[in-house]
Amino acid sequence: MATLDAGVRTGRMLIYRHSLTVRLSHWVNVLCMTVLLFSGLQIFNAHPALYWGQYGGDGDPSFISIQATEDGGQASGLTHIGPLTFDTTGILGVSEVDGEADARAFPSWLTLPSYQDLAGGRRWHFFFAWLFVINGLVYFVSGLVTRHFRRDLLPARDELTAAHIGREIADHARLRFPKGPEARHYNTLQKLAYVAVIFLLLPLMILTGLTMSPGFNAIAPWLVDVFGGRQSARTLHFLAAFSLVAFVAVHIAMVVLSGVFNNLRSMITGYYAIR
Repeated sequence: MATLDAGVRTGRMLIYRHSLTVRLSHWVNVLCMTVLLFSGLQIFNAHPALYWGQYGGDGDPSFISIQATEDGGQASGLTHIGPLTFDTTGILGVSEVDGEADARAFPSWLTLPSYQDLAGGRRWHFFFAWLFVINGLVYFVSGLVTRHFRRDLLPARDELTAAHIGREIADHARLRFPKGPEARHYNTLQKLAYVAVIFLLLPLMILTGLTMSPGFNAIAPWLVDVFGGRQSARTLHFLAAFSLVAFVAVHIAMVVLSGVFNNLRSMITGYYAIR
């Protein structure tokens, strides 16, 4: 009561916004996704090309590829996306290590381990992939039991109108964030983004990852056909992973713009300040 009274006097009040399960699963996801990204790029570097279909390689055209070329003793990095080719020297294909050109799809500072080690990257990737799945299952079961999904993430019918969504897009473009009672809950754009990630993007990434596993193919061979082949699954896995990276980048930007301290406190202690 004392905290509430003090909050009323100062025009500021702390509300309990995130449960312990949500907070713990969030930080475990941060750890897992970081390791999965860096180790996944290490795995990709072993064959930096993506195909569509069952096989790939052996002269089949790639959908995306990153390669190093040399012309007159000068190394260049080239990134191919469909029929388009981009010179990405210094970023992708060829990067500088200790003053020398290093022919690698992704630079050493973005991979785990930093040196070329496919086996090491796979061990890091597989361990944290299963930790990521287990953490996701705990979060999902908790969300069903506590009705977190229905209460906090699923938009109400009146929030899905074109006028309401358009207004929120305009407010975000002007960096006008919810205040007062409206800040007690996620806005519609947040809800739609979280629902898309939790129920579409993450399951796609997990299933395509399992599709690339020969051991899991023995249990569910039909999964390869669902995604149109192992190489198609690899391409979808890569695209889903980078879609998740894009989501995280936007998420971090919104956290910074709407108040770093307040947002971090809510994800550490559960309490969020509103006026």
